[in-house]
Amino acid sequence: MTEYGYWTVWLAILVIGVATFALRFSFIYLFGRVDEVPPRVRRALRFVPPAVLAALVAPALVTIDPDVGLAASLMDERLAAGLVAGGVAWRTENLFLTIAAGMGALWLLRFGFGIGL
Repeated sequence: MTEYGYWTVWLAILVIGVATFALRFSFIYLFGRVDEVPPRVRRALRFVPPAVLAALVAPALVTIDPDVGLAASLMDERLAAGLVAGGVAWRTENLFLTIAAGMGALWLLRFGFGIGL
């Protein structure tokens, strides 16, 4: 439980929701008013999906646990599977093969060799 009151929690949720909507809507509104997106902005926007994907995946692959240590964290099966998936992505540029190779490597390491269990 929390020490904040019922209405304080709901007010915080409402304020955060309105702020999130306003931030997202402002970009939609601004780009709707611009006739043509400048080439520099268009080039920068091309890097948004890979950056978001890296921000989502990287913490799952490279989490350093102070109790385990850096060497044990580097020997984690998720990092090895991520490296396999990264290699397949680099060589083939095929999303399906990348996911299949990463998942296959993770399952093989985890259930085939018992690493990380």
